[in-house]
Amino acid sequence: METAKQIVKVLENRNVKYVFGIPGEENIHLVDAINQSDKIQFILVRHEQGASFMAEVYGRLTGQPGVATATLGPGAINLLLGVADAQTNSTPLIAITAQGGLNRIYKESHQVIDLRAMFQPITKWSTNIYTAQSTSEVITKAYDKAVNGRPGPVYVGIPQDVEEQDTGKQLIANPMPAENNAPRTEEINAAAQAIRQAKHPVVLAGNGIIRGHACDAMRQLMDATHLPVATTFMGKGVVDDRSPYALGVVGFMAHDYENFAFDQADLIISIGYGLSEFNPVKINPEGKTPIIHLNTFTEDTDEHYPVKINIVATLKESIPALTKALAGYQAPALQPAIKQAVTNELAQGAANSDAPLTPQQIVSATREAVDDQGIVLVDTGALKMWMARLYPTYAPNTCLIDNGLSTMSWTLPGAIGAKLAEPNKHILSVMGDGSFMMNSQELETAVRYHVPMTILLWVDKAYGLIKWKMDMEMGHHSEVDFNNPDFIQYVSSFGANAHQVTSRSDLVSSLRDSMTKDNGVNVIIAPVDYRENMKLINKLGKVTISL
Repeated sequence: METAKQIVKVLENRNVKYVFGIPGEENIHLVDAINQSDKIQFILVRHEQGASFMAEVYGRLTGQPGVATATLGPGAINLLLGVADAQTNSTPLIAITAQGGLNRIYKESHQVIDLRAMFQPITKWSTNIYTAQSTSEVITKAYDKAVNGRPGPVYVGIPQDVEEQDTGKQLIANPMPAENNAPRTEEINAAAQAIRQAKHPVVLAGNGIIRGHACDAMRQLMDATHLPVATTFMGKGVVDDRSPYALGVVGFMAHDYENFAFDQADLIISIGYGLSEFNPVKINPEGKTPIIHLNTFTEDTDEHYPVKINIVATLKESIPALTKALAGYQAPALQPAIKQAVTNELAQGAANSDAPLTPQQIVSATREAVDDQGIVLVDTGALKMWMARLYPTYAPNTCLIDNGLSTMSWTLPGAIGAKLAEPNKHILSVMGDGSFMMNSQELETAVRYHVPMTILLWVDKAYGLIKWKMDMEMGHHSEVDFNNPDFIQYVSSFGANAHQVTSRSDLVSSLRDSMTKDNGVNVIIAPVDYRENMKLINKLGKVTISL
């Protein structure tokens, strides 16, 4: 069996269903072997960056590595952004690319650069297959490393001549069982004692809880103890925002409503949080509030994250253990002022009006139209701040935000990966016009594979978040404004459906229609009035909440 076919055999054995990528001269045997598989579908994309984002979102939703492939040189380089994004978001992904043959990989040669070294800083493991006889073990190890411990991406390079070599008789190694580390009783008891002694404990919940399938355990902890819980942007959905103990999100660039709970806190219980999700200086500016850290890994050193008790264990075990140790305990009541402030702001968006719409109107209309289990992918930009702050989320993995690398334009290709991972759920990509034009070519991919999805464009003809930041820090902005094509004609040329909304009620009905029918690829164009950005900053600067 040649190397290319052996790779496919191992991927089949691991129940891989899709490989996203673009063929090149040096990986045609691998692509052909995938095409001959009756278990794996090759998804031909329009840019390798799109392939990596599709694989990343697929991995984020399924917990199994998405697989992306490309040729050597420029094709491999184009995969880098999505692979780096997966690394910062702790998402399992396998990147497989071609490489120059062993007969020239060691010297200056056409399209040859050191890909293994290039991918090494942004992956858990980066390697080449130097001999065909190691193929089965290398791909098996790549899969295991991607999913075990703290999940993340891996890279495997296939030299052109090795791709065609005979692997000999190979066994497929058994998958490595998932790590399952139980918490130490003395640490759990110490954490429980610290919580009982605190006057104002607050929980910070991160994406690790979703990743570790521990949301039910988190809900039971919250219901039993009444501990107030704020989530990171990426932790949205860890707790149901309708719970009386759910505060909302932290991580906004200004001092937001939820920050008042941390201002008062004398203990922070950090569960499933990673430093890449946001800078802890936002909730612990003087670094004086002690932290109990529960996660599957020890966090990096940060002067604003002073860990008092470090519980490194499987969250599905450590959270219930903490709940048990806190039996009979109930946290001091917080006044509902924080939740009410968020509710009041979102309520401002309920009134109908003509476009351009305020961010509050678009967020409230989106929540009104999307069912509780529908998956919303929120792109990077000014809209991310509004969606993160105000979009009520009721279940895990129903509001996906990238706050690790925070790259732009991941949600359009990501929506394709999301629909393939969750075919029975409605998929909505929310993006700005700046992000849309970076990866809009993947509309053709969605249309060609008949992947039903909806894209909601917030249109302001600017890089809105940078404009906002400039106005905050300098009082003016520059080099952030641009023009757009005729989106109706542009989108239609791909074979997708396009509609420009004229009012809030039109937006609600358009979203409901596109997602209820789950028919085709739909782009809804919503002009937005971002004058609300600075109004919000000025408002927050004057807000005081007494708890």
